Amino acid sequence: MPLPRTRGTALRHRLAELRGPDVAAKALDARALAALAANPGCKRRAILDGAGVNKAALASALGSPSAFGQSQFALTRGNAFEAKVKADGGAELLRLVHEKLDRTAEPPAHARVPELAAIGPEGRTARTALALREAGEARGEWTLLDHPMLALDVAGSPAFLEPDAVVVHPDGSWTVVEIKSFPMLDGSADPAKVGAAARQAAVYVLALEQIAARLGAEPTPAEVPRRRSASDSAPAPRVRHRVLLVCPKDFSNLPTAAAVDVRKQRAVTARQLARLTRIEDIADALPDGICFSPDLPADDLTAAVESVPATYAPECLSACELAFHCRARSRASGAVTSLGRSVRAELGGLTTVEDVLSAARGETGDPDDPAVAALRRAARLRAEALGREAQTLGRQAQAAGRPADTLGLEAVAPCR
Repeated sequence: MPLPRTRGTALRHRLAELRGPDVAAKALDARALAALAANPGCKRRAILDGAGVNKAALASALGSPSAFGQSQFALTRGNAFEAKVKADGGAELLRLVHEKLDRTAEPPAHARVPELAAIGPEGRTARTALALREAGEARGEWTLLDHPMLALDVAGSPAFLEPDAVVVHPDGSWTVVEIKSFPMLDGSADPAKVGAAARQAAVYVLALEQIAARLGAEPTPAEVPRRRSASDSAPAPRVRHRVLLVCPKDFSNLPTAAAVDVRKQRAVTARQLARLTRIEDIADALPDGICFSPDLPADDLTAAVESVPATYAPECLSACELAFHCRARSRASGAVTSLGRSVRAELGGLTTVEDVLSAARGETGDPDDPAVAALRRAARLRAEALGREAQTLGRQAQAAGRPADTLGLEAVAPCR
């Protein structure tokens, strides 16, 4: 007799159906989570990422392939630089951690580098948690976790994350290390790239905090005889909110580093992830038989994607593989979100470009609405400016003895 299906099992089965029976799930990474948290109102991205849909393949099947991503040259250069930083058991990496974050500790003459290999992401996640616990018990030693596997609950579904490294200090605290291939010139790097790295590291910090909370609640075998009640539980390990960003120095391949405080990014990411619509609710609202497999006919696939509402913004172009498809649909429907979130926020209840133009012309809209009043005032100022320009060009044409339209008066005439 088969066991009854639990809610979690039912959800995984439903997400597998949405992905396609023979399509492997694409795991979420920290970069995708940072982008997902930046647009929490987009149900389309939430369900596609939650189901493990390969959005790049989906975009190509829809006829709107994505045009962003790292080049092969950048990937090769980044991998070579990371290998250089972690050479000799991570000696240079640990030296930078000691120099930038923990000068009061003993210099890392040697460090423990536990083996984290296991079967599947769940196995690697459990092995990482065990290695972190063992490192916490070995106080007074440095420990380097090379590419650990962390799990973070996102809208009811686990996301498996793989930071470049996590260092356990002699005092038992944990530090996230991000290794990037963009340079630090005279001790500073591109602020936009540093910000993106900080948001990505903040996701790892959140995942480590969940592990730390579990380890603080669960006694180790050595602690069991000493604990008499739940109140005797040991404090959770401390996850440092200053991460180490390692980059090439100037135009060389020599590593340098800077400490980056990610408390702000961590708070924003935690708040945005908590506001995400739960994947179960989105999946339950979809029609039966919906599937996002790229092997489906184009018309069926388009209908399936359009059955999930999207919230497009220009920022999606640098963060989501479906951005071109969503932009085309947003423009076709005349949605003002295609102009940017700041414009959308200023327009209040006017949700389409046609509504905005109609309100500006005085054909529709409540005059007492601040957005409508501002649009009408802007339209009057524009008409006055174009009218004065037309008069100026007319006088110039008359002085030159030429017809007015030769100076482009029709192009600057007020819109009617």
